[in-house]
Amino acid sequence: MRMIGLAGWSGAGKTTLLTRVIPLFVARGLRVSTIKHAHHSFDVDVPGKDSWQHREAGASEVMVSSGRRFALMRELRGEPELTLPELLAKMSPVDLLIVEGFKADRHPKVEVHRAANDKPFLHPRDSAIVGLATDASPTADIPTVHLDDIVGIAAMMERLAAPLDEILAREAADH
Repeated sequence: MRMIGLAGWSGAGKTTLLTRVIPLFVARGLRVSTIKHAHHSFDVDVPGKDSWQHREAGASEVMVSSGRRFALMRELRGEPELTLPELLAKMSPVDLLIVEGFKADRHPKVEVHRAANDKPFLHPRDSAIVGLATDASPTADIPTVHLDDIVGIAAMMERLAAPLDEILAREAADH
């Protein structure tokens, strides 16, 4: 399993980019999974539904299952947020795992930068950024692809993705 991250300021287009590169990988026969970091309280459940009521009643975990999919929700209830390595351990093996967010973590990342955001580039201060997707004219010493070149960005992401076991070993050595 190989992993690459996407990092960038809010509004840079990380999610839009993901929704455009994932079909390219899938069309090539790759199995792809994603992890998305949220900086706020979020809910994947619908208030009032049975599973929501189970969580509201105090269940630690609620699994919803059907013939098409299942989802497991775990309430932290004051426990610390799981680290990226802890979350990675819960993922099923796939060919390519793409992480959106977790920009402070040290896994290899492609920076998504949109000039209209008027935000500084992240890569000069983050050595874990190994590629850049932007519509600006950067002077970066890392591989750079224009934000509209989805095929080029997908190729760069696949080329720069690192084996998960190497990433986890580096994380363990850093802590």
